[in-house]
Amino acid sequence: MVRKGYAALAILAVFLVAALSACGKRDAEPGPAPAPTGAAAVPNKDTYIHATIQDIDSMDPAWAYDSASHSILLNVYEPLVTYKGSSTSELEPVIAQQVPSRANGLVSADGRTYTFPIRKGVKFHHGATLTPEDVRYSLMRFMLYDRAGGPSSLLLEPVTGLSSTRDEKGKVIAGVYDKVAAAVTVQGDSVQLKLHKPFAPILTVLASWGLVVAKDSAKAAACWDGSKEDWEKHNNPQKTSEALHDRPDGTGPFKLERWDSKGKEIVLSRFEGYWRGPARLKTVVIRGIDEFQTRKLMLAAGDADSIYADRLSKPLLESIDGVELIDDLPRIDMNPTVFFVFKIETQGNPNIGSGKLDGEGIPGDFFADKDVRLAFAHAFDADGFIKDVNRGKGSRATGFIPKGLLGHNPDQPVYAYDLKKAEAHFKKAFGGKLWEKGFKFTLSFNSGNAPREVIANMLKRSVESINPKFKIDTRAIQWSTYLDQSNASKLPMFVLGWAPDYPDAHNFAHPFMHSQGNYPRLQRYKNAEADRLVTQAMGETDPGKRAKLYHRLQAIAHEDAHTLFVLDSVSYRTQRSWLKGFQYNPVWPDSPYLSPFYSLWKE
Repeated sequence: MVRKGYAALAILAVFLVAALSACGKRDAEPGPAPAPTGAAAVPNKDTYIHATIQDIDSMDPAWAYDSASHSILLNVYEPLVTYKGSSTSELEPVIAQQVPSRANGLVSADGRTYTFPIRKGVKFHHGATLTPEDVRYSLMRFMLYDRAGGPSSLLLEPVTGLSSTRDEKGKVIAGVYDKVAAAVTVQGDSVQLKLHKPFAPILTVLASWGLVVAKDSAKAAACWDGSKEDWEKHNNPQKTSEALHDRPDGTGPFKLERWDSKGKEIVLSRFEGYWRGPARLKTVVIRGIDEFQTRKLMLAAGDADSIYADRLSKPLLESIDGVELIDDLPRIDMNPTVFFVFKIETQGNPNIGSGKLDGEGIPGDFFADKDVRLAFAHAFDADGFIKDVNRGKGSRATGFIPKGLLGHNPDQPVYAYDLKKAEAHFKKAFGGKLWEKGFKFTLSFNSGNAPREVIANMLKRSVESINPKFKIDTRAIQWSTYLDQSNASKLPMFVLGWAPDYPDAHNFAHPFMHSQGNYPRLQRYKNAEADRLVTQAMGETDPGKRAKLYHRLQAIAHEDAHTLFVLDSVSYRTQRSWLKGFQYNPVWPDSPYLSPFYSLWKE
């Protein structure tokens, strides 16, 4: 019966979107012209327009750690190497002239030293010529910048053995600069990177991260000057305190023309001096538009070449003339995922009501009670979400490692949807006081993300049905605000996802299970055994032994119930049929909605 109720939520969401498609405001101006057919003239032939649901967080490669920002950055800046086409394992050189390997002598016999011959004649957008020193500076800055919750550990950990430049009290660790400086050196026309110990995925890390910035431009803009004396002033800075936040200077095929953060619009223009030759497109426009109906109308009218659209919206797009849907694109991600915050930041927090267990709020340690977490876990119908909301696409996640990666355990137990079990745990929580007093808090989701909105309302509906004293308000907030509040641990629980930084189990184990990882840091979750096993598995070279370590880590995640893993997913892309050259790679951030712009054209 409850499953049918969730189906009704999904059907209602589709109905509301369909209703908006069928009618407009009374006395409104005439709508857009009929959609052009595939044979019609292509509008704005030199411009690619994508309508999405989110704004970006930063244009600084050392800060940005969200897929919306990262996808733009990979078109403005460039890495040393990149993935070849749709492959998640085969690489090709970019700023480096060759992909290091033992066969070509660019990887040492002990697997710790990688040598990158640097391509000559590469120009930055502002006119300077790239040098090996720019590469060294960029890699060092990426590691030493180390903003809280940022991407620095992706290189810092394999290079130095440290997951952060700071200890648990926030104090800079002695000697960390010297370790980084000694590990990244210029050798003639090459840059050498020496690892703390062998780390097989290092090249796939460098295929997305450590993007090359112009040292002189950064110094002139008062960023880190490259010296030992200056680095601590630029460690863990505020988001907008560094000029690279909104003034990038990369070597990529496109450069920043305009970023309207309030209007959620990014405009990129073609870089005529690009070393591989100018792109076919002259301009790329990314517009953040929360309302699906607006995005759909833009697509139908030819005012957008591609749009973000979730599974709920797919039936409303299938009959638009001149539009193609590319479906069943396999994902290597964990999205959506539900996170519980063990120690909620209470100061100035509008999401927790009174801040007490008095029926009008929740205390900061609300989800530190395991019975509360287990109650919510048993109150969520993950199978119903897949069946009714995701239209049967994908399968139930059994842990934080998705299908297709070493360490995935198809036999890992999952939480059964069982409101009786949920009720029993709620009655035990806080020694029985929770059941007696009740609670109230706000469960937010990012604006325009219908699946996450449905998850929030599914939980609200289930939990409130158990006890009338339980109250959950659901609320949509802008993407950047959502990130800021989750980073500050002000969202009691939140729904987000994880797209891989590189296709390896460690890139799921660390961000989901290690206390210094992206999400445990926000959740303020720590399990000493998990920390130890994440580090051990990272250095294990025997695949069988490594898989067992990841199986144990997923069992710990199930025992601790700190996070709810929902879906092993597949995706689809919506675009005009006149758009050509789309390249799908599941590792590309925000794929399949965005992709490398260099390969795109319209005809």
